[in-house]
Amino acid sequence: MLDFLPAPLRGVIASLLLALNTIACCTPLFIVAIFKLLLPFPAAQRFTDWLMGHIHEAWISNNKAWMNLLRRTRWHLSGLEGLDYQHSYLITSNHQSWVDIMVLQYVLNRRIRPLKFFLKQELIWVPVIGLAWWALGFPFMKRYSKAYLEKHPEKKGKDLETTRKTCAKFRDNPVGIFNFVEGTRFTEGKHAQQQSPFRYLLKPKAGGIAFVLDAMGEQLESIINVTIHYPGGRPGYWDLLCGKMDEVVVHFQELKIPPQFIGKNYDQDGVYRLEFQGWINQLWQDKDALLSQMHREYPSKS
Repeated sequence: MLDFLPAPLRGVIASLLLALNTIACCTPLFIVAIFKLLLPFPAAQRFTDWLMGHIHEAWISNNKAWMNLLRRTRWHLSGLEGLDYQHSYLITSNHQSWVDIMVLQYVLNRRIRPLKFFLKQELIWVPVIGLAWWALGFPFMKRYSKAYLEKHPEKKGKDLETTRKTCAKFRDNPVGIFNFVEGTRFTEGKHAQQQSPFRYLLKPKAGGIAFVLDAMGEQLESIINVTIHYPGGRPGYWDLLCGKMDEVVVHFQELKIPPQFIGKNYDQDGVYRLEFQGWINQLWQDKDALLSQMHREYPSKS
């Protein structure tokens, strides 16, 4: 435990440990990625995917180690009992801080598969990072703009079809797909600008999570609906590095995917779109009520 050290010094130490961990894990990751490129055989692909998945988990475990070294954070966790490492999930959460992802990785590591995000197809060409995303099996999606589809109506539905083919590999490889429904971090300014009807949340954007269900809903076991509360106030990333995250409350709710939402097209089916938006809004109303309860049980200390 390094909580006896000044916070800025802890921040410097944590930054160095994070950088060293990233270098230490990326080096073997890229070596394995080269073998994956050179050996496009099913057996080799399965082995390299397995190996890189464990490298990913090792990176998260090492991050957990330095987080524990900085300060003994009090974790209040609930709803984790039914999660299965062998199942595929769609995970969503309220978004308050850059720290949210680290919190989710900390809690979910090796309970389910490492979190992955849908990325735009062109991001695969980003130097170094694009290779890492590809190596770790992040799904890439191809989306056509409305303007493009107006000029090329024959392309309607092709982007979803392409993405479904990309996601076919997950049929035999469990995955955790993550999406922030709000699309951005909560701030009082954004909350006021949106005139959000929720007390602790921004308005949900249903399109992203609907696209995941459209592309691979049949492959997913369920949705993990996560609610995060920081009694000490929303921490910044530097606060995390400095060991200032004293207490975190996280609730996990596993939801079965409504069967009527499987195999649909959110962009083209207006009836489905309205029904799905209503479902998401109800989910967000329940989440807002839960956050109100969390604020009462674990009042703000900021």
